[in-house]
Parts: sequence; structure tokens; C-alpha cells
Amino acid sequence: MPQQIAETLDDFGGQINWPRFNEWMATQDVPGTGPVTAVCKLAGGLQNSVFLITRGGEDLILRRPGKHLKPKSNETMLREARVLTVLEGSTVPHPRVLATCADPEVIGACFFLMQPLEGFAQSGQLPGQYATDAGWRRAMGEELVKAAAALGAVDHVRAGLADLGRPDQWHERQVERWRSQLEGYAVTPGYDPGELPHVADVSRWLADNLPTDRRIGLVHGDMQFPNVMFSLKVPKISGVLDWELVSLGDPLLDLGWILSSWSEAGDPEGKAPMVRPWDGFLSRREMVELYGALSGRNMSEMPWFFALACYKLACLLEGTYAASKAGKVPANVGESVHGYATWLMTKARQIIAA
Repeated sequence: MPQQIAETLDDFGGQINWPRFNEWMATQDVPGTGPVTAVCKLAGGLQNSVFLITRGGEDLILRRPGKHLKPKSNETMLREARVLTVLEGSTVPHPRVLATCADPEVIGACFFLMQPLEGFAQSGQLPGQYATDAGWRRAMGEELVKAAAALGAVDHVRAGLADLGRPDQWHERQVERWRSQLEGYAVTPGYDPGELPHVADVSRWLADNLPTDRRIGLVHGDMQFPNVMFSLKVPKISGVLDWELVSLGDPLLDLGWILSSWSEAGDPEGKAPMVRPWDGFLSRREMVELYGALSGRNMSEMPWFFALACYKLACLLEGTYAASKAGKVPANVGESVHGYATWLMTKARQIIAA
């Protein structure tokens, strides 16, 4: 009977070996009984595959690397599961890991199971009461800041995560780290890193204005609306998703990342709010003040982290633009991403000129 059920389920191009998966799951202490009886693929970013599976009337989330593995895909997946497991019991909103498989022979890649979360994670039109109640939209900004501050407060050494990154000289290494990545795209025929404006000015300012209040902790790496699940029942975060970029660094970079995704009067033209409607959201100043109150940090050097977030993301996005020049990404996608990278560097230039 289990074999018959497995044969009726989509394996999504070989991403799930159902007989082996069901055999493995029978050895785990996870909700439900018997084999998986239903599966659907969820939106899970570009790097990973995420599936909602049903087993004995219970729903679980299966997360694995994408179909085409990269050299460190399995390592990254296990690191993500490790961090989420360590966060259990903390005030950081996150999905609970139910089981982890470090044997890529089971389904073709390392993976983990986690609890489903209630709510939504998206950009664009807001659903439910978030669309009609400005108070709920204000709470979204507050919740993002609270989540970033909670993550920044985790003692990564005590949590056993001291090996997660390179904390030494982290602040000093940022400018060259991301500028060298940008310049590395120059090997792509048709791409010129000089198309991205203000790189020299912003690089120089970041190098010349290193912050004096430096901390090292956990940094999510991409904390913004599409990676955060909000409850539809109450204006709260159900959980922060997509932890594949988690590393060690200064936690204020996560707040800078949030600020870079924000929209308010005086921003450069060319970028619409990430979600709609936008009225009612906290201002960037209010978010910085809230983070300071929660963390106890001196926020006077926040412009450095805000500018760094814009700079880093712009350099990363240019990789997609370069790929479009090589025909690996549709030209319209490349142009759109380059437009956003240009906006980010224009915003960074505005920050350092203030």
C-alpha cells in the first residue's frame, strides 16, 4: 500500500524519492502516521524547494535545496536547520524544526522537516485586515524590528554557533568583500561594473566612517517582507523564513536591510513600496528608535549600516544583471534588477550626503 501511494505522488523532477522518504520518516518522531498521502510545492525562493506534505492528516513542511545542487547546497541546508534548531525557545519568531536528514541518499539532497506556519509571506497587495487597517500595517514594521532585535540579542557563542562565520575584522572587510564581488562580474561579456552608479563614493565613505560601536552576532541576511510570515489572525509575525544566508556579523545590518526595503517621502524616484497599501507604516526614524530601545545600542551610527545594506544588496543584484547579459536570465528581468540596484546605490549616496 505505501508503494502504491508513493507512485501516485509527484516527485517534482526527481526531487523526492517517495519510497526512501517514507521509510526514513517512519524512523522519525514527527506528526502523523504512515506514508505521505498528499504534496504540493510552495514558493520558496530561487535557491531551495519547499513542499507542503500531508501524512496521517497532519501537515508538515519539507525544505530541500533546489533540483540542481550547487557545491555547498547540502552544507547550507544543514546549517539552516542547525540555526533554526538552536533558536528553539528563543524570542526569535521562526518555524520549528521537526527532523533533519543529513544523508543525501534518501531523497537526493539533505533536507529538513519543519512545522507549518499560519499566515502569509509576500510582496504586493496585502491580504485581510492588513489591507484595511492602518494599525495592522504599523504593527508589521514594529514586528520586523522586534524580530531583528531578538535575533541580534542571541548569544551565538553560548548557542554553539561561534563557527558560523568570520567575525574578525567583519566591519573592515565589508567594502572590499562586496566591491570585489561586483568587479568579478566583469568577466561576463557585455557587462560593465561601471554601469552601477556611486560605487566609488559610497565605498570610500563606508571605509572612512567605520562605526565605533561594533557587535558580532547572528545576521539573517535577507529580512524583508517576502521572507517573513505574518499571521492573518493577529498583527504579528508567525515566523521568519529562508535562513540560508544566516551568518555572523553585526546585527545592525539586518535593520539596515529592512530600512533599504522601506519607502518614504524623500526617497529617490524609481521604487514603489514593497507592499500595498503603504500608509500607516512606521517611518525609518521610528524603526531605528524602536530598535535602539529594544537593544540598548547607540543608534547614532545607523546610517553606516543602512548605506552598507544598500551597497551590499546592489552589488549582489548586479550578478543577475550580468547573467542577463550572458543570456542566462531574461533581459527584462536583468533590466528590472539593475534598476533596483541603481536605486539602492542612489539611496546610499543620499544617506552618506545627509
